[in-house]
Amino acid sequence: MKQETLPRPWTAADTANTYFSRFLGACQVIARNRLALLGVVIVGTWLLTALLAPYIATHDAYEINIANRLKGPSADHWLGTDSLGRDTFSRLVFGARTAFQVAIGAVFLGAVFGIPIGAIAGFTGRWVDAILMRFMDAIIAFPGRLLAIALVASLGGGLFSLYIALGVNSIPSYARIVRGVVLSQKEKEYVEAARMTGESGLTILFFQVLPNCLSPLLVRLSLDFGHAILAESSLSFLGLGLPPPTASWGLMLKEVTPFLQLQPMAAFFPGLTISLIILGFNLLGDGLRDVFDPRQYQR
Repeated sequence: MKQETLPRPWTAADTANTYFSRFLGACQVIARNRLALLGVVIVGTWLLTALLAPYIATHDAYEINIANRLKGPSADHWLGTDSLGRDTFSRLVFGARTAFQVAIGAVFLGAVFGIPIGAIAGFTGRWVDAILMRFMDAIIAFPGRLLAIALVASLGGGLFSLYIALGVNSIPSYARIVRGVVLSQKEKEYVEAARMTGESGLTILFFQVLPNCLSPLLVRLSLDFGHAILAESSLSFLGLGLPPPTASWGLMLKEVTPFLQLQPMAAFFPGLTISLIILGFNLLGDGLRDVFDPRQYQR
């Protein structure tokens, strides 16, 4: 008589292998999309630049040298100098650290408040959903840039003000995304099974339903990083962002604007840098959207 073999119990190693295989599959999807791969390269390059800024910069980013003001690119100053004689390349390098610092804080604030609001609204429903979503609609009713300008003007300049101004703008988008996914998931069989086992609503929501929201959230996160960097540059250009002499790409543009006729290259490189990083995050977002599309793995 043939002896039946019992299935091997699932182990932590099996879980690790599953996640590793999914990671390899995601890398293959991005590798097939050249534009997404370009986005990964651009974002990764600037992220490393921000982390290694003190070692990459060729000069002190805050050293003023009036004798060398508004110089063009040269062997000593690779991208020239600004209106105060500071090295443009070094300020771009340290500006990357400022841009990522602001973007991480703003996106984190928006996600921390937006995700629970959307999750509770979608899972609870009824009057709770109505109140929370009308509150989100009230925030969306204000133009994003105008609301950010008003918040920064009332709170004053600095990192904390930028975190709040840019984070508040992104709260409704996270709330609406999570609410939509939760509404589609809460009536499925696994949720009903969890209810029958006696699990609490919050446990079901945050440990079983919310993990299914990761795909659209990761795409939104990548896009919001680019939006936050662009918003910070815009506010700094208007004089409402970080105070001088902070190395900020928007502030660099503002400082050289009166001298464009004398040295147009002083504004070209900060503007090009902002355009590149926004392009990189948008391409990365498109790549992540392909990664989470199941049809990509059927090719």
